[in-house]
Amino acid sequence: MKRLHFVIGTAVIMSLLGATAESRGEMFIFPEKGQSKEQQEQDEFACYKWAKEQTGIDPNKTTAAAPPPAPESGQVARGAASGAAVGAIGGAIAGDAGKGAAAGAAVGGGAGAVRKRGAQKEYQKEVEQQATSQQAKQETFNRAYGTCMQGKGYKVG
Repeated sequence: MKRLHFVIGTAVIMSLLGATAESRGEMFIFPEKGQSKEQQEQDEFACYKWAKEQTGIDPNKTTAAAPPPAPESGQVARGAASGAAVGAIGGAIAGDAGKGAAAGAAVGGGAGAVRKRGAQKEYQKEVEQQATSQQAKQETFNRAYGTCMQGKGYKVG
């Protein structure tokens, strides 16, 4: 059973990365009672339908949700521009708008970079949560499908 979870997990991850069916792990079904190819196809269809009904999951229709929008790339520049404007005003009051603008740009750019890093971490977290959710759905379906096939006299691996 551990192998099945590994194969299923690998299949989901590879599908999210755009791998083809041939290059990702799949379930293997072996007829232990001498079932013909035609009988196996009928049983696979029946078990697919049964697993879909039991779980509410159809792997042929379930697609990974679109990833959330990537963090904006202009946060550092906007932070620097805002900081420069505020710094120029402060510098003008103190008598040197240029130094104030430079200092403000540095501080604003740093703040923009911090916001960008935070947004990137949040983005990565959302993508990982979507992948985990998709993997859990596929595992649930595969457990039901495998149980059905075992009940019909097949070895599932």
